[in-house]
Amino acid sequence: MQESLSAEGDSRDSRGRLSETDLVLVDALQSAPRAPWNRIGQATGVDATTAARRWERLRAGGLAWITAYDAPEAATLAYVEIGCRPGSVDAVSAAVAGLPWVFGIDVTAGDFDLFVSVAAADLTHLGQAVHRVIGGLPGVRSTRIRVAVTVFGEGADWRMRALEPALRTGLAASRPPQRPGHSAQSLAEQAPEDRALKAALGEDGRMGYTQLGAATGMSEHSARRRLQRMIRTGNISFRCDLALPLAGLSTMVILRCTVPYGRLEATGSAVARMEQVRMCASVSGPQNLLISVWLHGLSGVGPFETSLAERFPELEIRDRTVALRSVKRIGWLLDTEGRAVRRVPLGLP
Repeated sequence: MQESLSAEGDSRDSRGRLSETDLVLVDALQSAPRAPWNRIGQATGVDATTAARRWERLRAGGLAWITAYDAPEAATLAYVEIGCRPGSVDAVSAAVAGLPWVFGIDVTAGDFDLFVSVAAADLTHLGQAVHRVIGGLPGVRSTRIRVAVTVFGEGADWRMRALEPALRTGLAASRPPQRPGHSAQSLAEQAPEDRALKAALGEDGRMGYTQLGAATGMSEHSARRRLQRMIRTGNISFRCDLALPLAGLSTMVILRCTVPYGRLEATGSAVARMEQVRMCASVSGPQNLLISVWLHGLSGVGPFETSLAERFPELEIRDRTVALRSVKRIGWLLDTEGRAVRRVPLGLP
């Protein structure tokens, strides 16, 4: 039985690491980011006021946060490997972090220096943004684009797994189905009110309807109706993130793999459900499956890869890259310990 949330003070240790009670709350909010506090409290073993107060403490300290963004299938996604000239990694990383269409950045140890996640309206805009904007930055030596063909799992699907499975299942709402033919063109057709709601919820995904109305210039009723429609149709994603190093997840590894085409979809879908997998996507290039995993240390790399080989003998790991630290995640800039410190609003090039 997991530890219930303490109603007394802050239970983090002297090094500022997230406690088990913090992780239980985060896990509950990963399953139901906008659930009422009484439901969250019931699942975590405290009253609604205690759960809300504890969450506010985590959010204010940048230790955990909830953000909203367009559904992954609403844009063309890609992962860019950037090689930097000696001594220029920090400058290039800072410049790239300010781009609204770059939603993730990790500094890496490997054949390239930065692993960057980007979004664009289509392939043409993607190529122009990467080659002209990123490729033209001082200090950039090379760029390589891996276009996401199918995203089998992403950050919104990942769970901390601190909560008992039955409680997590009870919290989770049914996920809206992917809409066939849902393309980046729909982003341009969004009403200004919907875009305003997404912008406000990007800053605070649990913002109440009264606050949303005030922030977007519409009535509380209109804000509620529009947001509920977006949730129902799958036009918006919510995600609860946390400072991973302070949760004991100190190591991120990016694996580039090959899978026979006839097994790619089934393998990708199954890999995405593994506990350690944060992101799994089929991509362009000779290595057709890209996987990122979060582990408790480098010692976990071998056991994970062994498990991968045993479960998916048709999968071949061609390369592994270790992330030294994360700089940006879904628009949030992170400090060296993974805390959210500032947000760059998302937008397409």
